[in-house]
Amino acid sequence: MSKKTLVVTYLPSGERSSTKQLVDAFLAAAKGKTAVEHLDLLREQPDVFSTESLGAYVTRNYMGQALAPAQAQAIAKMDRMTAQLKAADSVVVAFPMHNFGLPAAVKAWFDSVLLKGQTWDMNASGFVGLMKGKQALILCTSGGVYEGPMAGWEHAVSLAKVEFTFMGYDVIEAITAPGMNANPAQAPESIAAAVAQIHALGARWYA
Repeated sequence: MSKKTLVVTYLPSGERSSTKQLVDAFLAAAKGKTAVEHLDLLREQPDVFSTESLGAYVTRNYMGQALAPAQAQAIAKMDRMTAQLKAADSVVVAFPMHNFGLPAAVKAWFDSVLLKGQTWDMNASGFVGLMKGKQALILCTSGGVYEGPMAGWEHAVSLAKVEFTFMGYDVIEAITAPGMNANPAQAPESIAAAVAQIHALGARWYA
């Protein structure tokens, strides 16, 4: 069996979710080929930086100072989610586009795991990603189709790619199913095309 895969999902529509169909396709393609850990951002919402947690982060990760117990507690969930990501060889992040960008919970997860000295760092040459040798997959559905004149409105998949690039992932892939609302008659075809890509990706990743 291949190494560990972390599947991070945000599926607020539940069983009606178009994105869930992509997640289910990935899980089917990966079954028996990798150890899968699931992080459901609906059940375990990421922390956003508060005055206390940001202070703890700067104190420890930038100033190199030990944390008091209360400070360590303030950043404990971020540390836990970061450790979870670091322990995975592959990560899949699945979500619907919200208002042209990442849903708030998904952006909060990225903010939680992009910690200096853990998933990225700085040296004399500048920023350096610490997640070398790993691979990431972005699964996203959207109500609209962001091509041509609308291409500049897409800030979900594009931002997720930047986040993974910054962390140093060697392989970053995205599979999308657009037009769920703009072209409802063609939505099944869009989902089917994405599912086919997912199965092909699974064969590559877990050969």
